[in-house]
Amino acid sequence: MSLFREAARQIFRKPATVKYPFEPGIVPPGLRGRPVWDMEKCILCVLCQNACPTAAIKMIPKGPDAGIEYHLDRCIFCGECADACPRKAITMTTNFELADTSRSNMVQHYKKPQQAQTQAAKT
Repeated sequence: MSLFREAARQIFRKPATVKYPFEPGIVPPGLRGRPVWDMEKCILCVLCQNACPTAAIKMIPKGPDAGIEYHLDRCIFCGECADACPRKAITMTTNFELADTSRSNMVQHYKKPQQAQTQAAKT
């Protein structure tokens, strides 16, 4: 087949790509995005921290700041933390647009609901 004939045929077809930042991306089923903790189910058992291959999860088990410190910039979205959780408190979302200009915004803190309420009452 000649190059000219192939080019003429491709002119009338739809593009195979999307104009991503200007059009929403298509999320395939089973995409592992950012993990999210349900702190009502979480028992702070440290299994997710032990399962994380990049040390993106740090447990703060005692004191008024007891909870989870999650470093989004270290996470490789492998889902090992969700698999290791005995209470299924971690779910992998389909959120994949996670870029930020500040590294401090890449650290998220999760606390138990009763701890968050008592700290808000103290301030």
